[in-house]
Amino acid sequence: MFVIEVYDVNEKRVAKVLKVSRKYLYWVQNSVLEGDISEANYKKLKMELKRIIVTDEDSVMFYTFRTTRYSQRESLGVVKGGESNIY
Repeated sequence: MFVIEVYDVNEKRVAKVLKVSRKYLYWVQNSVLEGDISEANYKKLKMELKRIIVTDEDSVMFYTFRTTRYSQRESLGVVKGGESNIY
């Protein structure tokens, strides 16, 4: 499946959340990652993030897609991050 992760966490935890997320997804922009991921790795990612975040303060959102066939990404301005996964 294809996943987009967006997070808004306390400054103290940003680096930890990014480090864990980059093990599974590609960094696209500040607080945004994306990529193809297996169901098992998706569960691992969520479990690891649950150990880091404080649920009363932090927010991590996932958008999941079965396919990127009908998707496209358009950028304006500086393109940050890594690999382009949406065509």
